[in-house]
Amino acid sequence: MRDQTRPVRQRRVFHIPGYDPIPPRRYRELYRTESAAQAEISGYQIAVQAKPASDSFGWSVAARIDDADVRSDIDVLVWSDIVRDSMAQSIPATYLQLLQTAWIYISTGTLRRLMWMRKGPVIAALYPVGMLLLQLLIAVLLGQFLGNLVQAGALALAAMTGGLLATILGWVGWVLKYALWLAVVVFVLRWCKARDNKLFAYYLMHDYAFSARLRGATPPALETRMAAFGDRIAAAFTADVDEVLVVGHSSGAHLAISILADLIRQGRVPAGGPKLALLSLGQVVPMVSFLPQAGQLRADLAFLATQEALTWVDVTAPGDGCCFALCDPVAVTGVTPPGKRWPLVISAAFTQSLSPERWKALRWRFFRLHFQYLCAFDRPRDYDYFQITAGPVSLADRFEGRPPSKSRIDVAVSKYTSLTA
Repeated sequence: MRDQTRPVRQRRVFHIPGYDPIPPRRYRELYRTESAAQAEISGYQIAVQAKPASDSFGWSVAARIDDADVRSDIDVLVWSDIVRDSMAQSIPATYLQLLQTAWIYISTGTLRRLMWMRKGPVIAALYPVGMLLLQLLIAVLLGQFLGNLVQAGALALAAMTGGLLATILGWVGWVLKYALWLAVVVFVLRWCKARDNKLFAYYLMHDYAFSARLRGATPPALETRMAAFGDRIAAAFTADVDEVLVVGHSSGAHLAISILADLIRQGRVPAGGPKLALLSLGQVVPMVSFLPQAGQLRADLAFLATQEALTWVDVTAPGDGCCFALCDPVAVTGVTPPGKRWPLVISAAFTQSLSPERWKALRWRFFRLHFQYLCAFDRPRDYDYFQITAGPVSLADRFEGRPPSKSRIDVAVSKYTSLTA
């Protein structure tokens, strides 16, 4: 059996991103730039190197931290193509998604219960609805205003002529009014969609619709991708490594939970192998686990919460308005089992781990803050993403004895608590 107390020298990291259409090289570049910034702040050395092309995407990290040399190999679950396919919707189809998604969350009572916990992520969920409706309202009103101007001009000409010509001008004015109205509506909506890289309305609408369309069940294409990634994680336990660390960010957190639950159930996590750890960051688990058909995810949450085979640390921050900050995903889902061990819910404490100047610069950049867990902190506390993924201390040892956040929410909230075996 391995010495479970020795420092980590070799680590495998498996990163599971959230709903993101951008190819995974974005995460490598983010890691490269932010790790260099954190190393300069914290006084250690770290170097990132791309892996040769293969059937997966990742990079290698060589670090010297606390006088220890550590090597970490990082793999990323690639599902950006699935995300892009789900986003390939026309403007009318997106508005239909809006109606369907809103109906699912409202009619099931899920939206009301989500609001009992944190307002931030609910506001983030309502933002695309409000923004898309505002865009439509502006387009309709502008089209109506310009159409009325054109029709008024035609009617003025008709009043100066009379007879058959006046009748023809009246009809022409009516046709031009609605033709211009339609053209303006289409133009304005297309103009807004073309600028969604700044507004994020379409992106967020597709994100929430992706989870809601099957009422919490995992889409088959994503299940297949998760199973293949689970095989890669299982293979890591046969390698000469000290820790296998799975990182789930945003909606990637609930994917990580299900993947690891399956591996442990299947007996693919050997008792004498490397330490297994799960780090969930900025999770939005309740957005899915509170839906009626999310029985499998609820079962995975309940199962993983009792397992001695892993360490599970859940890191969020009240300053991140896009996550369910300090909400214990097992407890709030209402599936707390006897003997619950996990997760350890702690705060990244943005207002303390970022300097006042840095916090001031970031506090209104909501989507950037949602990625702060993967970035450098200029006043780091016990949460340092790069020491966790590339340092000599395992996740279990780093947070051993660490009490959970006193302000965590750990009461049952979800209406749906059934489990699917």
